[in-house]
Amino acid sequence: MLEDYIQSVKAQSIHRHPPSHDDIAGVFSDLVLAETILDQVGQAIQAGHGFFLYGDSGNGKTSLAERVSRAFGQTIWIPRSLSVGGLIVRLYDPCNHVEVPPENKNGLYDQLKIDRRWIRIRRPTIIVGGELTMESLELQHNPYTKITEPSVQLKSNLGTLVIDDFGRQRMEPVELLNRWIVPLEKRHDYLSLSTGTKIEVPFDQLIIFSTNLEPRELVDEAFLRRIPYKINVGNPSEGEFRELMRMMAAEYAVDYRDDEVSAMIEKHYTGANRNFRCCHPRDLILQIVNYAAYNSKPVEMSAETFDVAVDNYFAVM
Repeated sequence: MLEDYIQSVKAQSIHRHPPSHDDIAGVFSDLVLAETILDQVGQAIQAGHGFFLYGDSGNGKTSLAERVSRAFGQTIWIPRSLSVGGLIVRLYDPCNHVEVPPENKNGLYDQLKIDRRWIRIRRPTIIVGGELTMESLELQHNPYTKITEPSVQLKSNLGTLVIDDFGRQRMEPVELLNRWIVPLEKRHDYLSLSTGTKIEVPFDQLIIFSTNLEPRELVDEAFLRRIPYKINVGNPSEGEFRELMRMMAAEYAVDYRDDEVSAMIEKHYTGANRNFRCCHPRDLILQIVNYAAYNSKPVEMSAETFDVAVDNYFAVM
């Protein structure tokens, strides 16, 4: 059964059919991205190597990372479990995998001739943050259920594994380096069963390290060399900020007023020497919506509503 899984990973590998420029542009079409960032991300995805996303918080690193798996196609097939060395490893995890049942075109009766030991899922995007531990990177055997839970990297095969807030885990970054230095190069990993037997499994996913810190402050040159793409997701320009404001206004049914946005930028950004962030348009408009609902007023962009939103949002920032 393990050999069948290995062959299925090879057949559906993210490295088998690299996405084109148009495929990648389509995946991120709902985000406002500088062309330079889109090109860098596109090259990293096309190459199939892991990459760093770094920069100030609130500029969309996580939103960007969440969309990467879509560039490799929508669905994959995985076995529900693996039988290895007399143990059952539960591979399908309903908490991290989204089932996409194949369409039955023959009415009420199930005429699909498929092996029910396999399940079709959306290409996984698994995000782990500060809760990540060394134990999460290994198989976990439950002595009561006799079921072995997969490692986080095994769950994310054929998709994306995002290490969010990298550098703030309950382990030193160098520990993660030492654990993954071989898998990142060889694209296979070794996991230990509770019996002591080691098994070789595919390591076939994009690893994305997302951090607010400078990568060179977290890991040494050897690790950085194995992650060839380092992408700085910087603050938006004023033009990009305005475009985000338009998009968020449309999403929350607020009439966009460019004159009021200009006045707000002059007063609360230029005048306050404050940097733009990609999250600010959404958060400020939500403040306006909530202010209007609380006071039973029309939802509108005005000097008054922007002042209230800014006073609430930037009070200690």
